[in-house]
Amino acid sequence: MVNESLAHLSDLAFECALAGYIVALVCFGIEFAAHRGGVPTEQEQRSAELRASRRSGGVAVLDRGAATPPAIGRVTDDRRGTAPMWLRFGRAGVVVTVVGFAAHLLSLVTRGLAAHRVPWGNMYEFSAMICAAAVAGFLFVLLRWRTRTVGFFVMIPVVILMYVAQSVLYAAAGTLVPALHSSWLVIHVLAVSLSSGVLMLSGVASVLYLLRSRYERKLAAEREWAEHHLHGVPDAALPDAAGTPGGPEALVTQRSRLAALPSLATLDRLAYRSAIVAFPVFTFAVIAGAMWANVAWGRYWGWDPKETCAFVTWVCYAAYLHARSTAGWRGTRAAWISVLGFVSMIFNLFVINLVVSGLHSYAGLN
Repeated sequence: MVNESLAHLSDLAFECALAGYIVALVCFGIEFAAHRGGVPTEQEQRSAELRASRRSGGVAVLDRGAATPPAIGRVTDDRRGTAPMWLRFGRAGVVVTVVGFAAHLLSLVTRGLAAHRVPWGNMYEFSAMICAAAVAGFLFVLLRWRTRTVGFFVMIPVVILMYVAQSVLYAAAGTLVPALHSSWLVIHVLAVSLSSGVLMLSGVASVLYLLRSRYERKLAAEREWAEHHLHGVPDAALPDAAGTPGGPEALVTQRSRLAALPSLATLDRLAYRSAIVAFPVFTFAVIAGAMWANVAWGRYWGWDPKETCAFVTWVCYAAYLHARSTAGWRGTRAAWISVLGFVSMIFNLFVINLVVSGLHSYAGLN
């Protein structure tokens, strides 16, 4: 018997969480956009020069032994009332994210209480669990490294997935289909949802790593050109980015929003540590799924489309972790493998479940 009051409260809390994440996305976007035209720090320029001298694509950044620049979102003047408006938007985004996450957890808990079961029995609830894991991972990263600009890029897939869950995948609270009445539902689906949310965070960090790496290569090339062609030219005769006289640093500065991204070392560390935490959980989820398949269908593995895509995703992240620890494959090459695993995971979530017919197509869609 479904508790309709709790079910309605769950739906309302989900809508509040989605609204909060949208507001947070806008706030983080305003903060990130305000960095357009920002001048890279001396550390970023030295990092770009070091990368230019290393053509192997490794993680060549100066995060030790150099003066640490202020983290994105920090104010050097700690007096009250001096924070710029864009910084206040970033801080507001964090507050709204925390409030939205609290509403998100309330939605999951009341959903389970209303249906008297675990709240991940269909695609709507499964998507909500993935988003909750991704937001929880972001809040932990924010607490650990204070890289607030990552929030804008994390919130993009979270908002999209939650909107799709509400508009396309929504299923009213109710009993499970007979095939899902198993204790393996608690183990397998929980492990898949949590690991997928954390791997989403790893994939976002890898995409940002590639963008930041491209930005630093351009910065290094611009500095190299300026040093080669403008040697001996008076500083006053050099135009800056706006066409007015200025110093050589104005010419060699790649003015871009990408200057607001965390350093390559931070993004690489975020992608790697997220993957190394989630990968064992995802591996356990695949094994638990095989054991559940043996109970339900009498075989451990049958190359069902979802099973096959899950295996491809597992191989991609195993290759990423191996490449990340292999000389010559660190940096951009490893990041591309991580992005491939991220794409495979999203393909498995949407295309396999929504389009391809298989044994898993009963998961709340029909």
